[in-house]
Amino acid sequence: MFKILMIDRCYFTRSGMESWLNQIDLFPSSFLVTALHNLMLAKEHIVQWQPDLIIADLHGFKDEIHHIQQLASLFSVCGEYSQVMLLESGEDTQFAEFYAQFKIQTRMQKTESLENVAQAIRAMVRARPLSTLPRIATPLLTRQEEKVLTLWMEGRNNAAIATKLSINGKTVYTYKRNIRMKLGMDNRFTPFLSLPENTN
Repeated sequence: MFKILMIDRCYFTRSGMESWLNQIDLFPSSFLVTALHNLMLAKEHIVQWQPDLIIADLHGFKDEIHHIQQLASLFSVCGEYSQVMLLESGEDTQFAEFYAQFKIQTRMQKTESLENVAQAIRAMVRARPLSTLPRIATPLLTRQEEKVLTLWMEGRNNAAIATKLSINGKTVYTYKRNIRMKLGMDNRFTPFLSLPENTN
């Protein structure tokens, strides 16, 4: 089983690529695909899940990062068995210069044809190290924790999250504590949870 992690801000890209990658007979290997739209969560997911291939549009996060060096921590956790493919939504000379520091197997634009993208992925599947042993994929967060995190990132407060998920407010607090522990956050004020809470 070839594990692929998609990192992209665009929901339609994530869901479309996941569906496309799982088409029968499109590729010589079966894939387990996980798609994320959060850089901090993606970093932790890489550490825990150890994907064979990371397909990312980091250009889509350009407005969210304060300094391009923040992306270095993402590349630093990519192990020797994780190949990186950038499938970007734009061009940026600063990003291009930064990428030159890291081992990136393929760089393409989203405007490339699906056949070209498929060829690149097939080449990466064939090039993966033979010593890679099958690993059991375990999710970093439980499904309920993922739901809480999604609502939390939308800026909803504990009461709104509790109402939406039909759980107790104290349970939401417990879920948030567990999420912070699993993601290694020092406190609740983190860069990727910087939205003000609202009552929706």
